[in-house]
Amino acid sequence: MNHVEIHCDGACSHNPGPGGWASILVWRDKKKELSGFEKSTTNNRMEMTAAIKGLEAVRRNMPIKVYTDSLYLQKGITVWLENWKKKGLNNCAIKNIDLWQRLDQLNQSLMVEWYWVKGHNGDYYNELADSLARAAIKDMANH
Repeated sequence: MNHVEIHCDGACSHNPGPGGWASILVWRDKKKELSGFEKSTTNNRMEMTAAIKGLEAVRRNMPIKVYTDSLYLQKGITVWLENWKKKGLNNCAIKNIDLWQRLDQLNQSLMVEWYWVKGHNGDYYNELADSLARAAIKDMANH
């Protein structure tokens, strides 16, 4: 495999409410699972955080393929962001502007391709990321 795959997902119990995120990095025969939580957040923020954390964890200068079941994330980074930037990001009433700015920095500095996958449809890594994100919410509740 001449690229790193990142499979990411976010979850939220109520919206807003407690949230969890997860990223699974796959390169050759290696797999790294990352996850975390926030006490009060939204599902979209968790989807974006999962992608950010996954991209930040890549340690090799090689192509990256990000897989997400969030059209908000996939369309936002591949279509909407350019329009927002033309208007001036700070001049737009864009939700999650802090995360869009970080995603843009990472997207510009890395070789990233973005793919949408249908959620809860049997995709192994999407299902795994979903279960890790949901487990992060439960872990938070136990602390």
